[in-house]
Amino acid sequence: MVDQEKIREAARLLLEGIGEDVTREGLAETPDRIARMYEELFSGMGTDAGEPLSRVFSVENNEMVMEKDIVFYSMCEHHLMPFYGKAHIAYVPDGRVAGLSKLARTVEVYARRLQIQERMTGQIADDVMKYLAPQGVMVVLEAEHMCMTMRGVKKPGSRTVSVAVRGVFEKDAVLQEQFFAMLRLQG
Repeated sequence: MVDQEKIREAARLLLEGIGEDVTREGLAETPDRIARMYEELFSGMGTDAGEPLSRVFSVENNEMVMEKDIVFYSMCEHHLMPFYGKAHIAYVPDGRVAGLSKLARTVEVYARRLQIQERMTGQIADDVMKYLAPQGVMVVLEAEHMCMTMRGVKKPGSRTVSVAVRGVFEKDAVLQEQFFAMLRLQG
């Protein structure tokens, strides 16, 4: 849970620090808005990411399952600026599958924390392995980072791609290629 009073005070100090008048009409309620926004943006803090994956169903077919184009928004811990993109997750079940929305909910839990993309990719893969106990999982995140597009090097449109593989995906190039082929399918 975020401390809204501390966030309001920090927002006031930030506004004063850049030379703004925190009492002017357009800014008077900004610290409150920022506190409410941060509570939403960081709602994944302290949330158990395994909870969504705890609801599973038995299956006889152990063919690959993929959920792709899961849109996410997160905040970079280095500059407190947004990064956003899509997550793609595939796993090979071992008799159990998650409900269709559960992979997206897992992405959301990790996206709603101060993050770096590489860590987030691994956290999602590790939780799928831990809670679903599949034969393997592959996670790809592709994102645009505002700290690269809005400041610094200023390269809008550039995307960072991170990959995490676990289990059977680690050594099976054919399975990895099947993942990328499924990713390219238009739907």
